[in-house]
Amino acid sequence: MITISLCMIVKNEEDTLGRCLDSVQGIVDEINIVDTGSDDRTKEIASNYTNRIFDFEWVNDFAKARNFAFQTATKDFILWFDADDVFLEEDRRKLQLLKNELEPSIDSVTMEYHLAADEYGNVTMKSVRNRLVNRSKQFEWIGAVHEYLEVSGDIFTSDIAVTHKSIRHDADRNLQIYEQQLSEGREFTPRDLFYYANELRDHQLYERAAEYYEKFLSTRQGWVEDNISACIRLADCYFALGDAEAQLESTLRSLQYDHPRPELCCRLGFYFISRHNYNAAIFWYQLATTIELPKGSMGFQNPSFSTWLPHLQLCVCYDRIGQYELAYKHNEEARTYRPTDTRILHNKIYLEPLLHKEA
Repeated sequence: MITISLCMIVKNEEDTLGRCLDSVQGIVDEINIVDTGSDDRTKEIASNYTNRIFDFEWVNDFAKARNFAFQTATKDFILWFDADDVFLEEDRRKLQLLKNELEPSIDSVTMEYHLAADEYGNVTMKSVRNRLVNRSKQFEWIGAVHEYLEVSGDIFTSDIAVTHKSIRHDADRNLQIYEQQLSEGREFTPRDLFYYANELRDHQLYERAAEYYEKFLSTRQGWVEDNISACIRLADCYFALGDAEAQLESTLRSLQYDHPRPELCCRLGFYFISRHNYNAAIFWYQLATTIELPKGSMGFQNPSFSTWLPHLQLCVCYDRIGQYELAYKHNEEARTYRPTDTRILHNKIYLEPLLHKEA
């Protein structure tokens, strides 16, 4: 059986840290907490779980802090968490099994990261991360903001998920770090350009966001999933700026990088619905339901675009062209994901008399 060190960087996490550590207690063999300047009860709470609490002076660089945290580990493998992450009970069980069975020669284990879910428990945003790494490989974090763990070698893909349960978030922190770097004359990598554009978009600075998405894409050095995401988010910027032509062009631009993703299909479906071209919309929504999400992809994915959402829209399209049986069928498909959604229930009530009339 392997041994595991949990390594975390924290600051003012009194609201979530206990919940996080409860979810890993009894599975990890060591808990290392690196505090970057808390002035609340974070350290006090951490001391209920471990005496391995370290201080690190915050220097606006997440990679430096995480690398320091990794250096505190003494066990075979390192597991990293943020304070608002947890293992649900099923994932605790899976991790314990993995701990008993994992080959010590494995370099890294990936786990899904569930970032958001709807009221029915359907995951609405997820990605994959290298979560458990072999300490002997001395893998390092890279990037002051939106840092990533650079790994290589024998990577094991697990079905374990880490669930993100955020209570609060410093929405301006990352943008401020990027702005400081720009003022200091730092040259951004393609990855920096992409994430800086994301921060600008999230702050509704759409013109600047579009500028930096374009800069990122012009480097031609981006990872394919980031390229696709940049095109779609660039379309969001042009929508907010009222430029419908540029919005469509940016959406279609993502096709030069790989096969269409479900989100692209749904966006094109909506484009054609808004122009009352229901047959074209049906084509794109049906395609969205058939595309398999890339397994193990580190890119962000919203399963809604391949599950209930296209089925709900197909219901609308088939209703518009008078094919009520197909409309009802797709509404029922949507209902399996969102059983009490008022829109879906309304469709059901509306369509059932039409089906009886046809019969």
